[in-house]
Amino acid sequence: MPTASPASPPASKSEPRAPRRAVRSLQKGQQTRAAILEAALGLASHMGLEGLSIGALADVTKMSKSGVFAHFGSREELQIAVVREYHAKFEEEVFFTAIREPRGLPRLRALYERWVRRVSVEIDSGCIYISGAVEFDDRPGPVRDALVSMVKAWHAALHKAILLAKEEGHLAPDTDALQILFELHGLILSLHHDARFMRSPGALERAGKGFERVIASCITAAGHEVDRGDVKQGAQANAPEPGSKSRGAATRKRS
Repeated sequence: MPTASPASPPASKSEPRAPRRAVRSLQKGQQTRAAILEAALGLASHMGLEGLSIGALADVTKMSKSGVFAHFGSREELQIAVVREYHAKFEEEVFFTAIREPRGLPRLRALYERWVRRVSVEIDSGCIYISGAVEFDDRPGPVRDALVSMVKAWHAALHKAILLAKEEGHLAPDTDALQILFELHGLILSLHHDARFMRSPGALERAGKGFERVIASCITAAGHEVDRGDVKQGAQANAPEPGSKSRGAATRKRS
């Protein structure tokens, strides 16, 4: 006859509370860090990454220096965190909204237009990519590496959009994608300079005209048709006409 195992001692009523306290503490820490980072992003937008300091951030957030330091450890870590946070917001506002457009010229146009829109919002604050390049262009180190990495990621996305426009036949086969990328980035830098520094009226309109001139140098007849809306793309192109006997529209994953 098997012997009964000794009964386990009843669990203490306080034991389940410990994990909950740990979760709440973690959530509070994450919320505090996010609030500090948001304040740091605002400071960096107006003062540059070099304007960031644990002391200045403590003043803005009404926290102690040790409290701010506990979340980032050093001024350099704070600067890198700000660069990453800026990039995440840039992706959300520019990249992720634009890639919903059909691949090819519509997507490339959307990427540029949202980029221009982002710069127009930053006229009174400043672009961390641009100001950071001025501050750290000749200063090797982790902050510069973070900035370069984020800008390269954006350039890679834009370069891919140009290549896709070539593949779709919207741009000529001999189009130099890197040259197009170079010229589009140059337009953005000019827009930032003229709108923010020179306060020149009409800078936004010139940025738009500049894009059209660049695209006009390599657009194809198919590209013109897409611009005019004569060609349906993506799911719309596969949708059955009203009254058709199609069994259903196929779903295509947008690349």
